[in-house]
Amino acid sequence: MKKKRIDIITLGCSKNLVDSERLMKRMSDIGYEVAHDSDKVCGEIVVINTCGFIGDAKEESINTILEYVEAKKEGKLKYLFVMGCLSERYFDDLKIEIPEVDKFYGKFNWDKLITDLQTITPDTKVYDRILTTPPHYTYIKISEGCNRFCAFCAIPLITGRHTSRTIEEISDEVKMLVGRGVKEFNIIAQDLSSYGIDIYGEMKLAALLDTIAQIDGVEWIRLHYAYPAQFPYDILPIMNKHNNICKYLDIALQHISDTVLSNMRRHINKEGTIKLIKTLRESVPGIHIRTTLMVGFPGEGENEYNELLSFVKEAKFDRMGAFAYCEEEDTFAAKNYTDSIPDEVKQERLTTLMETQETIALELNENKIGKSLKVIVDREEDDFYIGRTEFDSPEVDPEVLIKKDKKLEIGNFYNIKIIDALPFELIGTLNE
Repeated sequence: MKKKRIDIITLGCSKNLVDSERLMKRMSDIGYEVAHDSDKVCGEIVVINTCGFIGDAKEESINTILEYVEAKKEGKLKYLFVMGCLSERYFDDLKIEIPEVDKFYGKFNWDKLITDLQTITPDTKVYDRILTTPPHYTYIKISEGCNRFCAFCAIPLITGRHTSRTIEEISDEVKMLVGRGVKEFNIIAQDLSSYGIDIYGEMKLAALLDTIAQIDGVEWIRLHYAYPAQFPYDILPIMNKHNNICKYLDIALQHISDTVLSNMRRHINKEGTIKLIKTLRESVPGIHIRTTLMVGFPGEGENEYNELLSFVKEAKFDRMGAFAYCEEEDTFAAKNYTDSIPDEVKQERLTTLMETQETIALELNENKIGKSLKVIVDREEDDFYIGRTEFDSPEVDPEVLIKKDKKLEIGNFYNIKIIDALPFELIGTLNE
């Protein structure tokens, strides 16, 4: 057990990962050896950065905490700290239920861990961090929180109101990371669409993108988690203006039925959703839309579900994820609706929806056969180099399997000719 080593374990989304990376930098600056998601935890301190978004994520967080409680009892570590979304939401309950944890921190006060361990306060820039991703890509969190209060969502209960960072601070962070070799920037937030409204009085995502895109060394910018209602249409000409803004948009639509959308409190209807998709595709030719849908929300009868299924067939989303509704305590839905759709019905609907999307994904991928695409190489495996196009975000989207005809460098871009396609993978070869 190393006395000056701290092991940090991150659960949940990329927004949590950014917080872990910031904590790692601060701990490093006061003299600790830091490790992230290590195969073998061997420091005297373990910090678990938890997720509390949905039931499965909460269960994973609790099980991970209990696993390290046992490790502490066995003498494999000395101190166990917990931070993040789960402890933000259930702080008092966790202190009572799991007293073996030395201290709980929420989502926003985790930096107190540093002064609790040591009286020295590091002179670290607020956005500085140690990257845990491959050195050529990273995530940039531009805001925290959400003001939308969708009926099913617990995020505002955890993160609070929408709070943006300034354009200047974000630009400084991007410049710093470019200086360290980062080429690809995935812009993340709970609600990209509302960026800037709290500090500038109006939505400023377009201005932010225009600024970042002009920074030398920024090769790719990709947008995650836009909100469909009050969508910032002024970003579309900016996407066309700059070649380094990927033709990609992650925008969770959740449903298409007016009844379900109203019950969800999504502030948009079917007509508005279809108009939005049409405008995106007409304004940014070639854009790849990633969306997330939900089945089994209260009010979704067979007619509403079939309407959703038809919508997926017609819209032909390039990237799509889906999940079954699970009631979250203290949300509007939990307080006002009855979760009456049986789990087996939800699962059947989910399976059919994803099978439909798999067919669409294969069709769209097959359309890329014969085309040459710009691809960044993420890693090398036994039979292939693994890369991504501008239409593919790390971890969640399809990858390109590149034949090992020539030696390729990890983190570099190459012109790859697509020679075959699977539903969620492309196969290519170096186009010389």
